[in-house]
Amino acid sequence: MTPDSPQPAEGQGAHSAPDGSDVLDAPGLLDESDQISEFLDMVNAPGLSTRLGIEFTEITHERVVGTMPVAGNTQPYGILHGGAHAALAETLGSIGAALHAGPTRFPVGIELSCSHHRSISEGLVTGMATPITSGKTLSVWDIVMTDEAGRRLSTARLTCLLRDR
Repeated sequence: MTPDSPQPAEGQGAHSAPDGSDVLDAPGLLDESDQISEFLDMVNAPGLSTRLGIEFTEITHERVVGTMPVAGNTQPYGILHGGAHAALAETLGSIGAALHAGPTRFPVGIELSCSHHRSISEGLVTGMATPITSGKTLSVWDIVMTDEAGRRLSTARLTCLLRDR
């Protein structure tokens, strides 16, 4: 963990993601560390999340938090691309839905809506996904993206269908 990384609370531990970064485990999730590792393998594999520079700072059943740099993810006018907001939102919400689904099911995004409140041209975006409702077949997540000063940049809602493996 870096000095600026969130530190585990007492009773929590950290494990390394495939890219070498640390991911926090909440109490009760340690039994699901294989499931968390599987998700991290998928999202850290060469693909969109990696290309966007998304890094995870917290993964629990209550919330999933990650960051994404603005640099390299801008539109021609020099501000963060709306699609980058959407990709961060869907990535974080899908991980939360996958945790809820458990090892016998997997989430498939069926709806994503994003409202953009302010632009950003440099720095780091933090996204925090929290469940609105999670049942047997659907998991709905609220995702808020903020800048380094804590100002809201965008709000998203993701609905995932939970399918059997």
